[in-house]
Order: sequence, then C-alpha cells, then structure tokens
Amino acid sequence: MTIAVEQLSEPTVRAFVAALNANDRAAFAAVLAPGATMSDDGSERDVADWTEREIFSSGGHMDVEAEADGGLALVADYRNDTWGAMRTAWRFTVDGGKVTRFETGQA
Repeated sequence: MTIAVEQLSEPTVRAFVAALNANDRAAFAAVLAPGATMSDDGSERDVADWTEREIFSSGGHMDVEAEADGGLALVADYRNDTWGAMRTAWRFTVDGGKVTRFETGQA
C-alpha cells in the first residue's frame, strides 16, 4: 500500500517527492539547499547530473510504501524509463526547510 504524497509527515520531504513525481525541475531545485549532496547505493554522486539522468530525463516516479524517523526515511517503489521499477530506501537530512543531503539505494 502506498502513502499519498500529501500525507507524508515531513514537509520538506513531501515537497521533494511531489516535485520529483511532477517532473518539476524548478520545484525540485527549490527544495534543495545550496551545495546539497547525495549518494546512490553508497557512492557519492553529483546531484545535478544524477537527478537529470535518474529523475528528469528518464521520467522518475516514487510511490512511497513506508516512512520512519519522523518522515526523514522512506521506502518506496521507484521507477524510471532507464531501470524500470525497484524497491528503494531514501534517507534525508533537512535543515531550515531544505534538503541538505539525500541518500538512496536498493531496499
């Protein structure tokens, strides 16, 4: 069962998922802090390059199955046109209403 985006408990993470699912580059950029960092399966990645490749140019979409740690940790079915669907874990660090870091990988 999925959790509706508007029901996610952490407002910044909610905005991140909503922007990702809407393929809205401007809204997505607005939720990231300047200098935000990320990792994918434990490897550091360039945020702009990764998000363009894995989200925006490949139709990325996240269906959240569960949340923990006050909404800063998610388990989701993530799909895009490159890799298809996979079960993923997401972990967020939020400061001042902006995502300063996110980590994702297979769950």
